[in-house]
Amino acid sequence: MNNIVQSKEYIDVRRRIFRQLVESLIFERIVMPTRTVLKNGIEQFTIHGTDPFGEPVAYIGYGKQKVSFERFRLTKDPLVRQKGKERAEATSFALFLEEIASHMEADRQRLSMFLTELHETHVKDAVAQYEWRQSNSLTALTYDELEGEAMKGHPYHPSYKSRIGFTVEDHKSFGPDFKPSLSLVWLAAPKDDSSLSISQSMDYEEFIKKELHPNDLECFVQILAEKEKQATDFIFIPVHPWQWENVILPQFLRELEEGSLILLGEGTDQYVPQQSIRTLSNKTDKIKCYVKLPLSITNTSTNRVLAPHTVANAAKISDWLYRIREHDPYLKEELQLVFLRERVGVSYDKRDRSTFEKAAAYGVLGGIWRESIHLYLTEEEDAIPFNALYHCQQDGMPIIHRWINQYGAENWVKQLLHVSITPLIHLLYAHGIAMESHAQNMVLIHKDGWPVRLALKDFHDGIRFKRGTLAEPAWCPDLMPTPDAHKKVNLNSFIETDDIELVRDFVHDAFFFINLSEIAFFFEEFYGVQEADFWKSACHVIEAYHARFSHLKVRFTMFDLFAETIQVEQLTKRRMFPETELRIQQVKNPLFTVREVTTC
Repeated sequence: MNNIVQSKEYIDVRRRIFRQLVESLIFERIVMPTRTVLKNGIEQFTIHGTDPFGEPVAYIGYGKQKVSFERFRLTKDPLVRQKGKERAEATSFALFLEEIASHMEADRQRLSMFLTELHETHVKDAVAQYEWRQSNSLTALTYDELEGEAMKGHPYHPSYKSRIGFTVEDHKSFGPDFKPSLSLVWLAAPKDDSSLSISQSMDYEEFIKKELHPNDLECFVQILAEKEKQATDFIFIPVHPWQWENVILPQFLRELEEGSLILLGEGTDQYVPQQSIRTLSNKTDKIKCYVKLPLSITNTSTNRVLAPHTVANAAKISDWLYRIREHDPYLKEELQLVFLRERVGVSYDKRDRSTFEKAAAYGVLGGIWRESIHLYLTEEEDAIPFNALYHCQQDGMPIIHRWINQYGAENWVKQLLHVSITPLIHLLYAHGIAMESHAQNMVLIHKDGWPVRLALKDFHDGIRFKRGTLAEPAWCPDLMPTPDAHKKVNLNSFIETDDIELVRDFVHDAFFFINLSEIAFFFEEFYGVQEADFWKSACHVIEAYHARFSHLKVRFTMFDLFAETIQVEQLTKRRMFPETELRIQQVKNPLFTVREVTTC
């Protein structure tokens, strides 16, 4: 660790966290800086504070307010702390938050928790970046390789890699940044104590035969037979090895002793973590499902368990979306949209546990099997996660640089926007369903780098709708509602709403506000595509859709993507203030802005 603390990567990560922290504090109006316009449109942002002795201090950064939702982007110059005539680089998150705390009225206890997340992010990302630089890794080419290579984390959230619960060694053993290979631990749970969510077209026994290695299935059945149990009376539950050792063993020791949970052992198939950490790709057989598992760690400020109600809804939502696609020729035949369906979900819920035990074990034992992208790729196609589009190699060159040289930045961007925007707005306008399409939930399918179609994933808690505005309300499945206890932890975690703007802005927030904004920033920085031109191209895609589907005109007004302002979630404010209300704010919509300047 000493080498890492002294490294360039350690300093670079600290500066990145400060940039994202200050950008979000200003954007979410948690602090109100003094702004001074300098040359070339650069502004000086001065955040005022008070040191522990009551003396005034100031933190100074430089940057611009962008066209993209009027987000703030600081330059890579270090944040400077000034006291009197003394100026030095800001190096302490704790001192920074302490000195500005009285100016933003944040909750002190939550501020302390947030500080821990920032410190953990600093350590975890510094270790990852240092190891990556030392590895001399080759350019990732396949989708599975890119899932580990796209390691930068959330581009807006300040605590983008906190992974609280992981030690540094855990981080190295299980973090996607380090491309580890691991085996799953398997348990057998009685069907009476388990909840099973499965696609209507599937049989559980047949499914598990395909997903398990043949030797494992034979071994597991034999273990149960030796205990005079029938395999058909049980559900097989995969467990992440970290979760097994740190959570399942201590939390379910009584059940393991009594035999109401039966340890079957490690599986043969090897898995590698995707960038979301808790979703694993099958390395032994890439056609087999991805497995999403609970991890009782906190990352980007969220506890990464699998809430039972979302597991119960997984296959139902996937079946619903697939039915819509199959009955919509535009989605199926022209756009060839891919839904990576969640085929099976399991969760363990032994009903005679005490209240304390149930609270501690909420969502910690279960899993969701999601289809592999490799089921859908033709021989000519490959795929790339959306946030890998702005990933740079060790030499600083964008990973997509060859594609841009081959096709031209302007043409490539226009095609990307058509491929990505069109299916999302069609689902919204034509069907009334909003997808949470942040960069980890979107996969670009391409032919030699040319965007051709889109794959979407992570539906169990990643859609939103208002029942009265669904095009086919009778197709909507009977979904398990969000429990009150879950709402107390995360007020923004819901699927159904009566507020139509919350449906529309679910698309805006995840897709336009974060996902496309980052791509816009990237193409302006590396390829000179002006941000305003980027949004004009996005505007053209939507207008072209309007022209083609003019019979949906009423729906265009209902889900007005060109509204002057839209609502986005305040990710940093949620870390500083209690969950007593939805932390959202109105921001200027760049689609409205460019439309005002020119006719699309």
